[in-house]
Amino acid sequence: MEEVVPCSSIAVDSALRIGTAGAIWGLCISPHDAREKGLTGAAKASFVAKSVGRCSFQCGLIAGVFQMSHCWIEQYRGRKDWKNSVIAGAVGAAAATAVTGIRKWDVMVALACVLSGINAAVEFSRTK
Repeated sequence: MEEVVPCSSIAVDSALRIGTAGAIWGLCISPHDAREKGLTGAAKASFVAKSVGRCSFQCGLIAGVFQMSHCWIEQYRGRKDWKNSVIAGAVGAAAATAVTGIRKWDVMVALACVLSGINAAVEFSRTK
């Protein structure tokens, strides 16, 4: 008997996993950024903590939005195929540009194309 996992559980799981990866990325890159800005001591620690939180939040939010939209689209269409990933990739790209503050349409469209293409390729390779 196949058990159906709710979309919210999938989205939370994805947000936590990718949010953790974002925190690790923030821990790796923010000390370098702080050093480039000439920060030391408490100012550097504060900058690193804020950067880690921002990276973690942004990555987790984008992953959660992608997984939630993918799940909802899959339920709505009643199919498991690469088209769900393409649409969810575009939604995830819109979330990424909104969260990061990018307001340029050309960047948003390019990111949507890249994410949709990557997601479609992964989904297509998984189903074959």
